[in-house]
Amino acid sequence: MIAIIKYNGGNVSSVQNALNRLGVNSLITDDPEQIINADKVIFPGVGEASSTMKRLEEKGLDTLIPMLKQPVLGICLGMQLMCRDNEEGDIRGMGIFDINVKRFPPQDLVPHMGWNTISDLQSPLFSGIEKDRDLYFVHSYYCELSDSTTSICDYILPFSSSLQKDNFYAVQFHPEKSGGIGSQILTNFIQLT
Repeated sequence: MIAIIKYNGGNVSSVQNALNRLGVNSLITDDPEQIINADKVIFPGVGEASSTMKRLEEKGLDTLIPMLKQPVLGICLGMQLMCRDNEEGDIRGMGIFDINVKRFPPQDLVPHMGWNTISDLQSPLFSGIEKDRDLYFVHSYYCELSDSTTSICDYILPFSSSLQKDNFYAVQFHPEKSGGIGSQILTNFIQLT
């Protein structure tokens, strides 16, 4: 069973629908016991960082998520909240990735929305996927490049389009909205051991 973390943010149903299309059972939950006992965990996100972090703190999920031992996939805001510091609301994230999240300059060019190419693929999430493929993005903040970067996208400047550290995987793009390539990325995550 895959647990999809519920925190009153957007995109949770879209992720579950994408899993349903793949024939994968999932549960939308904020129950710590169900999350701990899930085979895999997906932490999706659409929304504003500081209010989302507050909701996670209210449920104790901000401390639970970094302690998980099974494969965890953060998507979009989920990825950003797994980082150390975030300029959106000037908050501390969970610190899984030792990375800053910054706002794209200049402000009149945000959000970064639509299809864009990712390159330099270095993660099991991209198994069977050709290099330089387009995926769907919607975001105004980006994760800096770091040793945890497993793919790069360029919009105004190069940024981490995916990250990995131990059992934690994260993507800035939306695999659930990225057609067949996104489905393959979700399938690769599901097949991780």
